Amino acid sequence: MNIFINKKNFYLFILFYSLLAIFFALYVEYILQYKPCKLCLYQRIPYIFAIFISFVGYNYFKNDKILILIVAIFLVSTLISGYHYGIESSIFEEFSGCTADTLEIIDKSELLKSLSYNASSCKDVSFKLFGISLAGINFLLSLLIVVYSSRTLVYEKN
Repeated sequence: MNIFINKKNFYLFILFYSLLAIFFALYVEYILQYKPCKLCLYQRIPYIFAIFISFVGYNYFKNDKILILIVAIFLVSTLISGYHYGIESSIFEEFSGCTADTLEIIDKSELLKSLSYNASSCKDVSFKLFGISLAGINFLLSLLIVVYSSRTLVYEKN
């Protein structure tokens, strides 16, 4: 049984899923006090785009270009989260912007500013859900959305 009868309901699902993902990330960051790394922050960007695109798609659901945008957005999300999960699993090397110890201090005001923001390293997993890092969960869910969106694009008429 297909719970997404048509594309309009699919856009509604993507809208609520993306809102839930953003709210959960903010909850973990601000309520549970876990500092996100740079890649954690980058992983939120596709969801913000998905919120707006799915809202438009819900209102203009007969246009397949909007669904193609959803596929592209979650493909980017899959790539970012897959790369992040690969760094956490020591498959990939951390890029230089991700390490917490890269400081270029020119004067004391920059030193004070850098001390107030202590970014965590991308390879350090500080929060897990069901034994999987949030990057791993994001990778799996984004991949599922890419597959289902592609299926919806090909097989659904409305």
